[in-house]
Amino acid sequence: MTRCHLTTLLRALAAASAMVAAGSIVALGENAAPPAAADAAQGQEVAQKQDEQSTKTIEKIIEESESVLSGRGFTYDPAGRRDPFRSLVEQTKADKGPRPKGIAGMLISEVDLVGIVQKGKDNLAFFNGSDNKGYFLRVGDQLYDGRIIQINRTTGQVVFRQEINDPRSIKPYRDITKRLYSAEEEKL
Repeated sequence: MTRCHLTTLLRALAAASAMVAAGSIVALGENAAPPAAADAAQGQEVAQKQDEQSTKTIEKIIEESESVLSGRGFTYDPAGRRDPFRSLVEQTKADKGPRPKGIAGMLISEVDLVGIVQKGKDNLAFFNGSDNKGYFLRVGDQLYDGRIIQINRTTGQVVFRQEINDPRSIKPYRDITKRLYSAEEEKL
């Protein structure tokens, strides 16, 4: 519906409501004693105030509908869910800039778990990086696309929390597990 149609419709509605209000004043006057000049003036003031109020309401409705149509009056709070208004086809990737040197610049898929050792109460995971150097990492250490959230020496597993930027995914991360294999398992 265009603005012109909406304006015309709302003005007609306001005029009808003013006529109903004026008619009810006249109807009250018919059942009561004949209206005095003061009562007639008071009835006109009431009708005029209602007409002004109706005009203000119409203008407010038109302004709000225009703001919604132009996109100014609408916001969306996803509250942790995927935004349904973002395109699923378009891949949006946040560029973190150039990769730093060392293990902090390597992807989770680029490092290989070699072993897990215990140092005091902490477990350390030994990784071979893409630069063929060895790195000892603790829980909380950061790689380029994620961080270590768990090291379990008894099961031989290291769990990474990888940050993903996929609009189809509900969660902005996924957990990746790397594990050690025994000599018999490697032969299979």
